[in-house]
Amino acid sequence: MGEFFDNLNNEKTRIVMESSRVWYNIYNYLSEKKHLNVVLSNPIKTRAIASAKIKTDKLDAVKKLANLLRGGYIAECYVPDRRIMDLRELVRHRAALVSRMRTKLKNKIHSIVLIMKSIQISSKQYSSFTHLYNEELRTLNDYRIN
Repeated sequence: MGEFFDNLNNEKTRIVMESSRVWYNIYNYLSEKKHLNVVLSNPIKTRAIASAKIKTDKLDAVKKLANLLRGGYIAECYVPDRRIMDLRELVRHRAALVSRMRTKLKNKIHSIVLIMKSIQISSKQYSSFTHLYNEELRTLNDYRIN
């Protein structure tokens, strides 16, 4: 990737890219390592601006982005610094871990209650893991659940 961008004139070249799942490393490489003028396009807002003639063809979409950049019509995204991006990634990672762990623990409790103890807490009376449901679980006095 570096060889292609080495041939560009850093002062005159402007690059536009849509915000996607992997935008940050590419944006960082081009703007900080290669010192190119990179614009990060907000895909939703840019689509609204260019909605008259958007096609699904990738080449046409690239041309459309280039034309919008040339005309000054790109809806830009805010690009945080690396420290903020790292903190955001840490929060996303923690949220994913907590969600998976919570699901795993709830499934384990359900298996203990329903399979191992052959107890069924009425779903009509209690929704799973509400305050009332948790109180009912505590009455089972099982160390794995408590």
